[in-house]
Amino acid sequence: MVLLFSIVVFLFAFASVRNTTRQVSQPNIKFIGENNLFITNQTVSKLLIQKQQGVKNVLKETLDLNELEVSLKSNPMIKSAEVYVSVNGTLNAEIEQKTPIARVSTNASYYVDDQGAFMPLSGNYSARVPLVTGNIEKNNLKNIYQVAKKVGEDEFLKKNVIEIHQSDKREIFLRLRRCNFVVKLGTTEFLDKKINNLKVFYKKNLKEKTLDRYSKVNLQFDNQVVCTKI
Repeated sequence: MVLLFSIVVFLFAFASVRNTTRQVSQPNIKFIGENNLFITNQTVSKLLIQKQQGVKNVLKETLDLNELEVSLKSNPMIKSAEVYVSVNGTLNAEIEQKTPIARVSTNASYYVDDQGAFMPLSGNYSARVPLVTGNIEKNNLKNIYQVAKKVGEDEFLKKNVIEIHQSDKREIFLRLRRCNFVVKLGTTEFLDKKINNLKVFYKKNLKEKTLDRYSKVNLQFDNQVVCTKI
């Protein structure tokens, strides 16, 4: 019995030593969620290689997985990252990309992601999201984020809004697909009510085929839709 126990302990210790000294193979990279890749496998591999001076054929015990995760998360395209080594020595990296909800096009071009943060453009894929113009500050995207988030969550807005504009006075305007008029939201206060008023106006005038008669639709006043005709 004692001999059997000793053999089991020896085998376990041998397997543990063998596992920690196993060399890590080429990284296996998996993207979670969004199918369209803003960041490529090659870019992720490069980040891993730069941080650990090449992760292929490195001993498992010498890898700092937390450091690799921090390195990946530092990339402005990446929302989250999990790095682990499987029993057979394969280094795995599971990547969740950021999700863009609007694209700023001013003197600088970049995305606003679904957390309201800056996200750079990708040379690999361009997202179909509303354009953002006007007076935009990269460190102050609150109003743009609030409106863009609403657009992404609402089927009517998602289908029709093509541009979000912020004036020097920080007033918000919208442009709709196949419409000549501009929609003035003003501030983001009472945003849901303003959007509901826009939907009522749009549906009524679409039915009456009179959408092309207006140059401006002002929603900034409480419970009012003030229209300017062409």
